[in-house]
Amino acid sequence: MPDLLTRIQHAPDRWWHPVRRRAARALVAERRPGSVLVVCHGNICRSPFAAAALSRALTGTGIAVASAGFVGPGRRPPADAIAVAARHGVDLSAHRSRLLDPAAVRGAGLVVVMDADQRWAICGRFGLAPRDVVVLGDFDPAPIETRTMRDPLNAPPAVFEAVYARIDACAGSLGEALRQP
Repeated sequence: MPDLLTRIQHAPDRWWHPVRRRAARALVAERRPGSVLVVCHGNICRSPFAAAALSRALTGTGIAVASAGFVGPGRRPPADAIAVAARHGVDLSAHRSRLLDPAAVRGAGLVVVMDADQRWAICGRFGLAPRDVVVLGDFDPAPIETRTMRDPLNAPPAVFEAVYARIDACAGSLGEALRQP
């Protein structure tokens, strides 16, 4: 029963994904930001990995990529995050969480978040327009269950693997859109 309820709850995400994907890709292609800020809740699992994957996708463009979170500065990623990220060619061992602040948000040409609630929180708290903040899951090249990028914190390594594989695909698609002439 919970699976059915979850599928029903996320049906609009599945239905709207092709439209949101086209709109998100068009939006970032026309913007050409000089910098991107990737945000998640704690900045220890998703956003540092996404920032590294996006940086790799943007090599040679001159677009700077950073990450931050809503809580807990100075924390290390969990061991599973570091291990799974390494299998994806990303070294998170030296990463320490960074707190989201107004200067970081104002300095970013584009803010990328992990879910729609984070998008609205950033728009409300920092006065950004919705077009200045995109949801990473909207760039997923595959059909989706939800646009939210699941938080793998305290989950088994298999969950980190699935989340990081999806983030990698979305970062590649976002990077491709940002490279468009």
